[in-house]
Amino acid sequence: MTEVTKVNRPVYRNISIPQILFAYRLPPAGILSILHRVSGALLFLALPFLLWLFEKSLTSEMSFKIFTDVTGHWYVKLVLLALSWGYLHHFCAGIRHLLMDTHMGLEKAQARTSALIVFAVSIVLTLAVAAKLFGVF
Repeated sequence: MTEVTKVNRPVYRNISIPQILFAYRLPPAGILSILHRVSGALLFLALPFLLWLFEKSLTSEMSFKIFTDVTGHWYVKLVLLALSWGYLHHFCAGIRHLLMDTHMGLEKAQARTSALIVFAVSIVLTLAVAAKLFGVF
């Protein structure tokens, strides 16, 4: 009789978030995909705060005064800047995904280029919002 030899096969286990973030080297499209999900979750979780700010800005002159007092603090401006980045990044990545749904940019090199373009555009737009938010112009 022949003897059965055991083949050493790789063992796949669940991986943790630190392994994803630090051990694996993701391509730009992978990082973009993760940040697209993070920005969507950030926008969803911040929706009550944003709706409250919107309500305070429109109800009356007194509530607009409350709005300007709240948004005048530097730490609230940082939160608003983070939410602006989330919106701008999610919007730009969403346009990229819509283009990919039409089968444009699906090759590896094109996906890498479009991911880098989304990063560049969203960062430039966020810097413009930051300049306006902190009173540069």
